[in-house]
Amino acid sequence: MSTDNPENETELLFKDETYQIIRAAMNVSKELGCGFLEAVYQEAMQIEMEACAVPHEPQKKIAIHYRGQKLEKEYMADFFCFNNIVVELKAIKRITEIEEAQLLNYLKATKSPLGILINFGNPRLEWKRYANTRPRMDANKRELLIF
Repeated sequence: MSTDNPENETELLFKDETYQIIRAAMNVSKELGCGFLEAVYQEAMQIEMEACAVPHEPQKKIAIHYRGQKLEKEYMADFFCFNNIVVELKAIKRITEIEEAQLLNYLKATKSPLGILINFGNPRLEWKRYANTRPRMDANKRELLIF
């Protein structure tokens, strides 16, 4: 993406890919509704992503490093899609700062440019996208954008 064109500054990262992931989640939500455990939505999302040809890795292990050393403790993201997007699923009343912090930590650990938090816990599907601009920005302009 060129930074010479001011219009590109407002363009969403991975807009088409995000649409495909959210469309899959909407299909799952429409079919199952709310009230199931997260594991049910995880399995259904995997089936839907395969049906929609969304490139994904389920249960992606995330290594954590401290002072250049890999820690034994690993996290596991629900999906890693398009080799760039961390997708975390929830089945809770509402997304809180705790779930947001979890996804932000996944983005930090993977240095992925985008994360999507999807909540199946309400009758209406809830989702948020988080753009991690840190890997691509000057040290004086680091920020995390939430869309």
